[in-house]
Amino acid sequence: MSPAVLDTSAVLAWLRGEPGASAVEALLEQAYMSSVNWCETAQKLIRDGDNAERTLRRVAALGVEVYPCTATDALAAAQLWSATHPAGLSLGDRVCLALAARYELPVYTADTAWGKLDLGIAVHLIR
Repeated sequence: MSPAVLDTSAVLAWLRGEPGASAVEALLEQAYMSSVNWCETAQKLIRDGDNAERTLRRVAALGVEVYPCTATDALAAAQLWSATHPAGLSLGDRVCLALAARYELPVYTADTAWGKLDLGIAVHLIR
């Protein structure tokens, strides 16, 4: 597989064995995540009573690379607000899309709302 950016929802779907997990598993060795989405993933794991540190160490060991949210990414995420607000995308979602745009990579998500957007970024729904 080619490199891709993973949204929090995609990683959580893989961790939980939900629909689309096999699509995410095929991407893990060459996947990128924003540090914002990494944080969001940790927060959701903690919320659900999981050991976030151990789980994310496992995800990283499989090849997922975490990229910092740069000032350029922050501006790009802010600029995506008007186009994504009607679909309910969060700040984390927009940072994920900004990282994908920065590296011109496809992004994978389980969030079906993303499939309704036309942002010039290749969005793949895993479900």
